[in-house]
Amino acid sequence: MSPFNKTVTPEAARIRMADLCARSEQCEADIRQKLYRLGLASGEVQKIIESLTRESFIDNARFARSFSRDKCRFSSWGRNKIKLALAAKRISPRDIAQGLEAIEEKDYLDALRRVAAAKSRGLDLTGPEGRENRIKLFRHILSRGFESDLATKAIKELLK
Repeated sequence: MSPFNKTVTPEAARIRMADLCARSEQCEADIRQKLYRLGLASGEVQKIIESLTRESFIDNARFARSFSRDKCRFSSWGRNKIKLALAAKRISPRDIAQGLEAIEEKDYLDALRRVAAAKSRGLDLTGPEGRENRIKLFRHILSRGFESDLATKAIKELLK
């Protein structure tokens, strides 16, 4: 065996993942992926996941709440984009719903305003190409995961 292909024991992997989970919120799917990358067999991976869950290092509901709040606050993502990202991480629909409920309405509307204002800076919303630019802005807001009715309200607010 070459020095680059060191195998990690299941206990060493469990300790490494517990340390990672203690430093930052992680979901089961991400930890599972990391364990497989370390070269562990699926039986060992399952035992480690069960151990970390039992010891509360992994909690998908807690992860969903933290992920939702952080993506809204720091990345200015809307609920639709957050929901898709959580689903891609194999978070249950119930945990996704709880995560989305954890977003403060004020933070959500602030994120929407930030997205709309930032994109609108380079667009003339009232001039000759105003209609096309408003459509561009609308699509941009939707692409960030915000609901269409909120996008419409944000654009109207910018036009005042």
